[in-house]
Parts: sequence; structure tokens; C-alpha cells
Amino acid sequence: MAEHGAHITTSATDDRPTIFEVVAQESLMAAVRPALHHVIKVFAESNPARYGPLWRWFDELYSFLDLLLQQHYLSWASASFSENFYGLKRVVMCSSSGARTLPRREYWKSLLLLVLVPYLRVKLDKLVNRLREEADYSIQNPLSFRKRCYKAILASYPYIRLSWEGCFLFYQLRYILWNTQHHSPLLRLAGVQLAGLTIEDLQAMESRPEKTKSVLSVGSIVKRALGGVSVTLSSSLSLGVFFLQFLEWWYSTENQDTIKSLSSLPAPSPPIHFELETYSPLLPKLKTVCPLCRKVRVNDTALGTSGYVFCYRCAYYYVKNHQRCPVSGYPTELQHLIRLYTPDG
Repeated sequence: MAEHGAHITTSATDDRPTIFEVVAQESLMAAVRPALHHVIKVFAESNPARYGPLWRWFDELYSFLDLLLQQHYLSWASASFSENFYGLKRVVMCSSSGARTLPRREYWKSLLLLVLVPYLRVKLDKLVNRLREEADYSIQNPLSFRKRCYKAILASYPYIRLSWEGCFLFYQLRYILWNTQHHSPLLRLAGVQLAGLTIEDLQAMESRPEKTKSVLSVGSIVKRALGGVSVTLSSSLSLGVFFLQFLEWWYSTENQDTIKSLSSLPAPSPPIHFELETYSPLLPKLKTVCPLCRKVRVNDTALGTSGYVFCYRCAYYYVKNHQRCPVSGYPTELQHLIRLYTPDG
């Protein structure tokens, strides 16, 4: 029985990576975004005025840094960061040339698919989550055309997500059982396949930075600066692999009891007032007045992130547009709205 499954861990050719290598390199980049997202969230909660924009524009900033990182590794090693970390490279399908760099067409296709597809997927997931929250908290007419479109998107999205994941699973099963050269449809769209690094590839990568240009232009200076940023990011990510594994263990289900025991601390002091130009930063003296509209509250609603109470309509539209608490500036989403019901209401 063992010899029939030997092809799963060994390759038909020497440079063909195993399924464990390709899955491991994909899981590496999948773990980087949540870890950085959590770090930015901690900074935003500690100082909303300074780090709040980083929280609101995290997806765009992360995609930009990812673009620099992937561009550097595709130019230097013909591979993404995670592929190079596991000793893999990208080669053109059915190519007889011995070139060690990707052609221009495959290079740009690989770069766009590595950066643009994850960004669009995250944005689509957030859009669907926002529509679900609006379906639960919205005060719009349920029979309106916009509401029906939202329901159609929410109803079709699980099938779209199932088809997407099923396509990747189908390619992985083909890669394991039928000895194809692509474990992902994105590689086929890019026109490349993965292969293992050779000694000649490592020597070429080591000698490549030694080549310098005698004439410096503005474009070359900018390119070198971006390359330096990319190298710094790649070095930091390489050193942060252990930190990511530690975070994964820290938030595992087996470690929840330890987290609860460490987090059972006294209640913190009230959040600071956040200076905004839209209203006076001072809270109203009467506890029944909404800090946003300055009128007696209607349908009292508290924000779970700060504890301040507003009118439901005021809190709903402000959080929907700004993704933060109007008073403290803490990162807030629609799911943090908590309706308060008085005994006489």
C-alpha cells in the first residue's frame, strides 16, 4: 500500500514540489494578514487619533506593502515571498529556454494575481459582512429595490464561495493524484508552474545584487528605495514566522483558559474624548441626551467598544460611515451596536 501513495510525498521529477510544500507556502501568507491586522487593531485601540487611519485603511496599506514585497521577490528570485521561503521558484510552462527570470508577461500576470486577487477577495468578504449587518440593523424598507438586491447578493454569495473553494480543491486533488503541474488555478492563469530551487539558482541570486549601474536616475533611485523597503519587509517577515506561530498557539482553543485567567484584570478607566470637527468634544451634561444630535435619545443604543450611548439612528449612520466611536475614536463596526431596552419601554 505504501508504494501506491509514494507519489504524494515525492515527485515524478526532481524539481516538482510536493503537495505539503505548496500548501505550506500558501498557509504562510494566509497567516501574515490576520497577525498584522490584530497588531494594528491593538495600536488603534490604544491611540485612536494616531493609529485610527491605519485601521481604516489597513487593506490598502497591506496590499501596497504586499505589492512591494512580491515585486522584489519576483524580480530577484522569480517567486513570491512564501514560495522562496520554502525553496520554490516559478518557471514558464513548456519553456525550453534556460532563463532564470520570468518573462515580462508572466511576471506581470504573477504580480497581479498575487496581490490583486487577495485584495479583491477580502473586500468582497467585507462587503458581504457589511450587507449582512445592514440586513440585521438597517432601518430601510424591506420591500425596496436596494434591499432586494442585497438579499440576492447574500443568497448567492455562499454558492460563489463554494465554487471558488471547490475549484482550488479540485486542482489540489489533481496535483496529488493525477500528477499535473498546477496545484492552483491562479498558477495556470499566470502561465507558470512551481519548481524547486537548484544550486545554480541560489548562486545566481547571490551574485545578482552585486551588479550596479554607473548612471543614477530618478527612476533608479526610486526603484532602489522600494527595493530596500521590500528587503526590509521580507527580512522582518522571515524573522516573524515564529511570532506568527506563537500567535496561532496563543489564540488556539486549547489556550483559551490561560487567556481568560490573564485577561481578568480590573475594569479600565473611561476612554478619552476624541477631538472631532463634527461636534463639540464635550459630552452633554444630561445623561439622556445623545452626544451626536444633542437631543433626548430615541431608541437608546450603546457601543460595545466604548460604552457610550446614542440614538440608534445617529449611532448607526456614524459607525457605518466612519467605522469608529464618535466619542472615543475606538475602531467600531455595526455589530458592536447594542440596543438598550428600559423596563417601561
